[in-house]
Amino acid sequence: MEARIQELEIKLSFCEDLLDTLNTTVVRQQQQMDRLQAELRVLRQQIAAQSEGGTSPTLRDELPPHY
Repeated sequence: MEARIQELEIKLSFCEDLLDTLNTTVVRQQQQMDRLQAELRVLRQQIAAQSEGGTSPTLRDELPPHY
């Protein structure tokens, strides 16, 4: 009986560790999603401002990122 209790305690310990790890991962992913949504909001505002202003993009805006 004592061995079964000890085995269950070990399994519970592993489950708690897994839960903590998963919780940390979910929090990190939520932070990433929040950051990406904020960036998307800024990009949408920039596009709206460009289309409202009627300014065409310059050649500098069209350069690929590796230049």
